[in-house]
Amino acid sequence: MPEKIGFVGVGRMGANMARRLKECGYAVTAVYDVRAQAAQELAKELGAEACATLARVTELSDVVITVVTDDKSMHAIYAPPKKADSLLRNAQGRLFINCATISPKVHVEVEKLAKKAGAESLEGCMASSITQARQGTLYLMCGGAEATFKRAKPILEKLSASMRYIGPSGKAAQVKALVNMVMNINTASLAEGLALGDALKLDLATLREVFSQTGAASRVLQTDGEDMQNREHSCFFSSAHAAKDSGIALQLAKEKKLNLPLAAATKKQYDRMVKAGLGELDKSGIAELTFKGRGPRKKK
Repeated sequence: MPEKIGFVGVGRMGANMARRLKECGYAVTAVYDVRAQAAQELAKELGAEACATLARVTELSDVVITVVTDDKSMHAIYAPPKKADSLLRNAQGRLFINCATISPKVHVEVEKLAKKAGAESLEGCMASSITQARQGTLYLMCGGAEATFKRAKPILEKLSASMRYIGPSGKAAQVKALVNMVMNINTASLAEGLALGDALKLDLATLREVFSQTGAASRVLQTDGEDMQNREHSCFFSSAHAAKDSGIALQLAKEKKLNLPLAAATKKQYDRMVKAGLGELDKSGIAELTFKGRGPRKKK
């Protein structure tokens, strides 16, 4: 493959995306993470350089894929204080694909900054998890200039089983915020349904089967139901991220003067988890707040 690929943010998602592209024949030339050891370990595995600076990632790459945590992290890599390290230093001709769930307005800001630097920026919002990142079966929602999407498409096809071009910059992030908002509400409601079933001394395996065949069915039931029952909360999508993403959606609602009581209640639950030190549990860990006899102090 002609393009050299760099990665910024090589946690569970970013690292597996990098592995996938390497397997597909792309040269993964540069990796960077604020956790230097994580970058060094992945660089060794993939034959890349663990870069000490963001500007070095840009220097070594034609395309840079970013998977960072939040708005603050996004600003740090693209718009730091003057004279500080930045991905946009000598970035002419580069393509930046930003995959983190962040505020739509920040994607718009990054696109403007990239254009000013002679580069291109695209939203590549992901609605899948770690396993899909490794297998190249992500669901991607893309936003930005249509020509930029077409440029990125050959790479994104290696990472995804399905993708949609949503529209201009910011629009894909809006859709992603709504996806996660509804997913989080579904997760919280499932935890409450199973908790009540448990308190009624119903067989939870039977209850989950009935849910699956009725109007209570959901994707979350498939992915999280058994884990909630068994208190297995290995992290695929953290409760801290659920809290953050619900907050993004609520901010969009606030801007439109729209009241979303279910989303607000769900965010309060995930905020409780973070405050109790359970933020790194999978989102299914919200069941620890609803089942009788469970709770933060009984975390495994």
